[in-house]
Amino acid sequence: MSASDIKKTTEQKMTKSIESLKSNLQKIRTGRAHPGILEQINVDYYGNPTPLAQVANLGLADARTLTVQPWEKNMMAAVEKAIRESDLGLNPATQGNIIRVPMPALTEERRKELTKVVKGEGEDSKIAVRNLRRDANESLKKLAKDKEISEDDERRSQDEIQKMTDRFVAEIDKIISEKEKEIMTV
Repeated sequence: MSASDIKKTTEQKMTKSIESLKSNLQKIRTGRAHPGILEQINVDYYGNPTPLAQVANLGLADARTLTVQPWEKNMMAAVEKAIRESDLGLNPATQGNIIRVPMPALTEERRKELTKVVKGEGEDSKIAVRNLRRDANESLKKLAKDKEISEDDERRSQDEIQKMTDRFVAEIDKIISEKEKEIMTV
């Protein structure tokens, strides 16, 4: 593996860390309805725990209400029960063949709790990025030790990886501050 391969692989992994952070932050409820909130809920589908999105159509009725339309009529009760028993604090209501899920307004205390959760997610992502930097630097040192690259190339590559790390950490900070603003202003 060459120094450029190490840099390219490290950048790809750091990008995946950012994508993972964005995915995790989508699950944090801000009071605004978003179908992604329901995606981690599993429904008992003929004895098998199945993701809600695989047994129902998820949508938005308005800014504060989600709609869930199970593909099979006999799944209405199971879907409603799964939503109610999830740890999201939601109270679904069935209307005909659609389940409406109103999003309760957030209290100030809950908003502060959510910002702590968001900061924790951000810190986890920063740790992941720094661990990737460490792994890349160790790989570069091994290449230099095995005389596959020069010491100058090793130092130059480590500097580039540090700049890449700084760029990704700054992006994580930006994503976290945007999510915190979203939570506090909704």
